[in-house]
Amino acid sequence: MLNSNSDGYLNITPYSRMRLALVEGLSENSSLLVGISMENNTVSPYLQESFENLSAPLQVFLSTVIIFILLVSFLGNVVVCLMVYKRAAMRSAINILLASLAFADMMLAVLNMPFALVSVITTHWIFGDVFCKVSAMFFWLFVIEGVAILLIISIDRFLIIVQKQDRLNPYKAKVLIGISWAFSFCFSFPLALGKPDLQIPSRAPQCVFGYTTEPGYHAYVVLIMLVFFFIPFMVMLYTFLGILNTVRHNAIRIHSHPDSICLSQVSKLGLMSLQRPFQMNIDMSFKTRAFTTILILFTVFTVCWAPFTIYSLISTFNSSFYYKANFFEISTWLLWLCYLKSALNPLIYYWRIKKFRDACLDLMPRYFKFLPQLPGHTKRRIRPSAIYVCGEHRSVV
Repeated sequence: MLNSNSDGYLNITPYSRMRLALVEGLSENSSLLVGISMENNTVSPYLQESFENLSAPLQVFLSTVIIFILLVSFLGNVVVCLMVYKRAAMRSAINILLASLAFADMMLAVLNMPFALVSVITTHWIFGDVFCKVSAMFFWLFVIEGVAILLIISIDRFLIIVQKQDRLNPYKAKVLIGISWAFSFCFSFPLALGKPDLQIPSRAPQCVFGYTTEPGYHAYVVLIMLVFFFIPFMVMLYTFLGILNTVRHNAIRIHSHPDSICLSQVSKLGLMSLQRPFQMNIDMSFKTRAFTTILILFTVFTVCWAPFTIYSLISTFNSSFYYKANFFEISTWLLWLCYLKSALNPLIYYWRIKKFRDACLDLMPRYFKFLPQLPGHTKRRIRPSAIYVCGEHRSVV
């Protein structure tokens, strides 16, 4: 990097000048002793890092919350997978998709959360360089898979309610699950090979994307964020807005005026005997309840993962943020907000889906049946694609 000329002075090449400027800039924001990596044009702290450790009360609080999230994530999602596996009646297309989502959340609880918990307690990554890369691969594999399943379910609800096409069956659901796992693996596997090369030891409870000047690294991070958050978010938002618009326009009201009654649809609902003027609201919940459940899952996903997405982009492109003294604490809060989604999903299934609730209570031993008995909603099964619209016979009230 540094060469001396015939006069005894040092010649500093443009490349060396850039490197020294980068190190000088970093020294203003942290007390890191850094080493220069010549392979990938990144700055890696090979020597002792200096950053604020978590205070003892904060460590106790975070550890308690993390253990709770870990246990609920693992046990709740195990129950969901067992229900679908052991009960043939539960193996509908959407339940198989939800089981795949539960499996991804369960594996996240097994292969990532415990190691992140230990790192929160020790405030250092102690599991070695190789496993740091492998854990990063597992993290993004399960995260992208979960998002892919949510996206498939959202599109399925859109086709059913808006396009009136109920084409998804258990076999097609399994094929889509296989494709989504292969897709997620293709995007996450390069991390295990060090492509891009994550900073080790990590300045977070697990290996995360850090600051670099390498264009290829930047491109990979942007691609991951587009694939796992921004593109699915926009597609799901579009489907939900389309569904809400369709449900709003397809709400049926039967009035006492003859021209307001859609007799063909009334016949389908078994309401042929009309004895006196009346007004009736047809309950549309059998069409929209599954959609509402997916909307709740989408909202939870957005709230839990949007901060982490922004954090990952900023830490990759902004050295001042990545080398902040409290970066470890920021990472801990945002990372476990992400993990909270895995714990909330099975609770949402129990709350919103009566079949899951009944099957869960049947699987549990009698002395564990302390969960509240929530009232059911739909008594009879109705095809989700059955959209009853009176069309031009509807009157304006």
